[in-house]
Amino acid sequence: MRLKRVEGQLRGIQAMIEKGAECEQVTQQLSAARRALDKAFFQVVACAVQGGSGRSVSADERLREAAQLLARFG
Repeated sequence: MRLKRVEGQLRGIQAMIEKGAECEQVTQQLSAARRALDKAFFQVVACAVQGGSGRSVSADERLREAAQLLARFG
């Protein structure tokens, strides 16, 4: 659901740019969209820590995988 909202935000930003909105307004909306994407990212990392992949792995392995995600993409 969060990603659908971000998608709507991005469409709104595109419309703002096409209409010639002020840079400050556009950057404010870009910042909000970026924060929403960050929250989605961290939810996925939390899912990895909790073992949401459906695989049966140890807590240490889940933490190692989450650390790898953060190191690679965070």
